[in-house]
Amino acid sequence: MPPNPNEAASTTLEDDERWMRYALTLADKAALLGEVPVGAVVVKDGKVLGEGWNQPISGHDPTAHAEIIALRDAAQRIKNYRLVGADLYVTLEPCTMCAGAIVHSRVRRVVYGAAEPKAGVIQSQQQFLDNSWLNYRVAWTGGVLAQACGQTISAFFQRRREEKKRAKQKTDN
Repeated sequence: MPPNPNEAASTTLEDDERWMRYALTLADKAALLGEVPVGAVVVKDGKVLGEGWNQPISGHDPTAHAEIIALRDAAQRIKNYRLVGADLYVTLEPCTMCAGAIVHSRVRRVVYGAAEPKAGVIQSQQQFLDNSWLNYRVAWTGGVLAQACGQTISAFFQRRREEKKRAKQKTDN
């Protein structure tokens, strides 16, 4: 497997936490739209290249995951579909679609917060980025601010269950 040409670049846990907190603010935008609260930000040299939050429901687009939107935003801003040397921070472990886009975009590293036990493919269900047949190596770090990221999603689904319960009670009365 070809090495990542940017592997020598490094960030600190402090940097990772700073950008994950930023991704969490983007996740809040998704929640305001009634979307699963996932946020993502693409960063290079300490600057935001692109950002996104989940919008598949409001955008009527099954590909409108936070990661995809952030990658598209970054690519548009730099006028290049290759995001070499950039890091992608996302509050939830990426799915297969997003992992493929991450590889194709040539980001240096993906950093995620909460694990996604049902559909996460970085570590939970698969180790997608470790496949030898991939033509590019993406480094990854998981579990950055995992508790805060997981709590954001858990609270969202708890509210949603409560809303459904109240709605059902109204129709039963």
